[in-house]
Amino acid sequence: MVLAPMAGITNAPFRVLCREQGAGLFVCEMITTRALVERNPKTFRMIRFAESEQPRSIQLYGVDPATVGRAVRMIADEDLADHIDLNFGCPVPKVTRRGGGSALPYKRRLLRRILREAVAGAGPLPVTMKMRMGIDDDHLTYLDAGRIAVEEGVAAIALHARTAKQHYGGVADWDAIARLKEAVPEIPVLGNGDIWCADDALRMVARTGCDGVVVGRGCLGRPWLFRDLGNAFNGIADRVRPTLGEVAAVMARHAEGLTHCFDQERYAVADFRKHVGWYLKGFAVGGELRRELATAESLDGLRAGLARLDHDQPWPANTDTPRGKSGERGKVQLPDGWLDDPWDSVVPEDAESDISGG
Repeated sequence: MVLAPMAGITNAPFRVLCREQGAGLFVCEMITTRALVERNPKTFRMIRFAESEQPRSIQLYGVDPATVGRAVRMIADEDLADHIDLNFGCPVPKVTRRGGGSALPYKRRLLRRILREAVAGAGPLPVTMKMRMGIDDDHLTYLDAGRIAVEEGVAAIALHARTAKQHYGGVADWDAIARLKEAVPEIPVLGNGDIWCADDALRMVARTGCDGVVVGRGCLGRPWLFRDLGNAFNGIADRVRPTLGEVAAVMARHAEGLTHCFDQERYAVADFRKHVGWYLKGFAVGGELRRELATAESLDGLRAGLARLDHDQPWPANTDTPRGKSGERGKVQLPDGWLDDPWDSVVPEDAESDISGG
């Protein structure tokens, strides 16, 4: 069971809440390789791990093989993490228009160069990769990318069974996960996409033969999904169904954890606002109180709103449904001429210009 890296979500406080629910791999937010090698202060804040976090897992995004190699060697040499994941799945325009994320596997030789540098630089640390099926239905890359990964020594592959064009819309093509598993029997294949409850994970494994699951949006506002997954994979029928009072207690802990993480209460509480709707999904909570919780400016204000919730209200039915962003892109933003030659390994000129951190 793997917690998918999600920008602005999978920081240390949220990872700790998920990790408490059971064993698994809990990956930090995506980190840009240039920002890491240049020791950007924001980046180093993003890779802070709680004392309880073992193993420590970092996901890197980069387009230039040399920069990726330096970042990986830095992680290994300075003991910054125990596992490195490479991002070839991000579909957002600021990443794909530089040739990164889900755009990159189209360039087969460039992908190979990056993987070779990463595996060589990692030493004893395992290197894995997460990818999508391709740019769109006319430019599928996941089977070629999977074989390249095996040949270059990648330890495991996670496939989000959508294209970049699909973004988070439509339905994940679980059959693609099965095809990848057949194509790369040498290493574990993890499935990602449309796991909204533990039973979805069981169905994915049964249908595809994948070796594990990666969960992203399904655990938004629901870190206890990882306990459900653990129970399901161990043949235990019990599922976590917290009352609203129990959910409120987790919300308070989450916000308090963010305060320690960011060192600024007001910023932390503002960052927590996006989680409020996910935690309260399906519960009967009045609009005024929802607005109060979603606009709180202090921990005391947030706690006051949480205290007004009906703590005895049971877990709502029919909440195993999509969470977070969804919808398809009209087109995938790519560097000029990106699709002209899939074997071109030239790094786009501005590929490593983003040093924002993640």
